[in-house]
Amino acid sequence: MNKGRTEAFSDGVLAIIITIMVLELVVPEGHELADLFNDWPKLLAYVVSFLYVGLYWNNHHHMFQAVKRVSGAALWGNLHLLFWLSLLPWLTAWVGESHFAPTPISVYAFDLVMCGVAFTLLQRALIRADTSNTLLARAVQGGTKEKVSTALYIVAILLPLLGQTAAYAAGILLLGVGLSWVVPDPRIERVLAEAGGSGE
Repeated sequence: MNKGRTEAFSDGVLAIIITIMVLELVVPEGHELADLFNDWPKLLAYVVSFLYVGLYWNNHHHMFQAVKRVSGAALWGNLHLLFWLSLLPWLTAWVGESHFAPTPISVYAFDLVMCGVAFTLLQRALIRADTSNTLLARAVQGGTKEKVSTALYIVAILLPLLGQTAAYAAGILLLGVGLSWVVPDPRIERVLAEAGGSGE
């Protein structure tokens, strides 16, 4: 199957996810610059979630540059990823409304774990969809950074059980993990450069 429709559909869903998140932000009641930050928990939760959606869009794009076609399993794998990402607006609103209470932070971190798991499953499905194209398989072998990120997500799930201060620490940890992925995966870019192009 051609990959174009999968990419277009994914781009549309991710754009809608971001739109829903920003619509959750309430217009400030005052007219001073400080009024923008009266509801800072919601704003901060939005910034973190926007970062994660942007990261998944970026890495999703890079991953699909290394493949030529998709299979039925890859289509379901892609929907599985989009399902967990689509929960982010709902959970972002919960985290912001609760001012980073422990339970919302734990559930938010769990959703990020599931996003990571779904992304990995999608990678594997794409690799199996076209065994003649080894670009993606070569690019993602090892995956140390992914394993470390998953371990940190699990820590962020458990930390809030220790109380409110630990919940704040979990939030900072999640932000740190997200920032560590800001630079696009160099492995895929390297493999594509060596191949002299993309998977198009």
